[in-house]
Amino acid sequence: MESAVSAQRETRSSLLPMAIIGMLFFIFGFVTWLNGSLMPFLKVLCDLTEFQALFVTFAFYIAYTVMALPMSFILRKTGYRDGMAIGLAIMAVAALIFIPAVQTGSYLVFLVALFGLGAGLTILQTASNPYVVKVGPAESAAMRIAIMGIISKSAGVLAPLAFTALVLSGLADFNSESLAELPAAEREAQLAEVSSRLIMPYIYMAIALFALVGLVKFSGLPEIDEDDTADAGQSEGSFLDILRYPQVVLGSLALFAYVGVEVIAGDTIGLYGEGLGLSNYAALTSYTMVFMVIGYIIGVVGIPRFISQQQALFGSAVAGSLCIFGVLFGSQESTLLADTLWGWSGIAPVVPDTITFVALMGLSHALVWPAVWPLALEGLGRLTAQGSALLIMGIAGGAIIPTFGFGPLSEIAGEARMGYWVALPCYLFILFYALKGHKMRSWK
Repeated sequence: MESAVSAQRETRSSLLPMAIIGMLFFIFGFVTWLNGSLMPFLKVLCDLTEFQALFVTFAFYIAYTVMALPMSFILRKTGYRDGMAIGLAIMAVAALIFIPAVQTGSYLVFLVALFGLGAGLTILQTASNPYVVKVGPAESAAMRIAIMGIISKSAGVLAPLAFTALVLSGLADFNSESLAELPAAEREAQLAEVSSRLIMPYIYMAIALFALVGLVKFSGLPEIDEDDTADAGQSEGSFLDILRYPQVVLGSLALFAYVGVEVIAGDTIGLYGEGLGLSNYAALTSYTMVFMVIGYIIGVVGIPRFISQQQALFGSAVAGSLCIFGVLFGSQESTLLADTLWGWSGIAPVVPDTITFVALMGLSHALVWPAVWPLALEGLGRLTAQGSALLIMGIAGGAIIPTFGFGPLSEIAGEARMGYWVALPCYLFILFYALKGHKMRSWK
């Protein structure tokens, strides 16, 4: 009876922190998956090649690698709550940089703004993910992260729809081919009109972010206790000490592979659709996000009641590999798969089978992130912040794999879908981590 009362108290005490962290995860998702719409938009607006357009994701995600160590040091000095407030403030300033980017039409300034958003998100991610892991029982950590994932990916569903409504409303033919057919003066006028629509959404974003700074700073959000693990007696040590833990190093590589394929599934689907001449290319990221939300719901319901974190990771790797073969060898004309999956709902299934398989990648790998974090951080004690920073550095996969894997493969082959070959070895490494990597406790 006493243990049940204690469990109820623990649940109630974690509700406020989880609610606040949930708001932050919504911001993560909205800002991150706005890139899926921004990439093909900037490709048209700044007259970029497909490879140049991929630097939208590169500038955003490389910030995680460049800034992970500095942000982890800040976090150790300020604590988790103040660190989150600093991250939100950095993001708010970065959102305002989009105003001069739009006014000058400078691709470079856009990249600077995107790097700033990624830098702010780095400290937020470094603080919030271990916070969710530590705020409750270890065996249900993946379930809690899955709840945060539902919030984040739901924001990812809304972001492309909001972008399309606010920026591309009434411009169904805003793509490279249609603009090329317009007279020069009319083309420049349309580009100027559409780019001006980009300013207000980022002003609203900056206002919301500054408001969240105050909420987090004065919320009374408690600090997490890192002394409750098996290695609690250890000293903090240097960052290099974390390299002695294979489950963390390999976990970071698994996240490197995962974020690479997540970005490919969420962000390149718009480029792929624009290349196929689909009019709704800017909203295609929403398809991937919807399937990711479904995957996270499966995690919330199933982990640990029906499947373990390791089993979820294994299933994700296998399902993702099958989706890649569907993208590579499926039909680019037939809509049979979309007709079958959601045609009955009344939502127009206007995407070919290969696009649907790209979206289904979101379902297949949805549980990789929530499964890897608790497996990788197990037993780290006072090295949790360093371990979290190393895992966050794995997010660089979102910069490197799409830009230097997907992009070159697509250009060499002459068609976007050949770039999806790069995702196959990524899923195979995740499979290795599920089977063996997460169990390793020494390099011998």
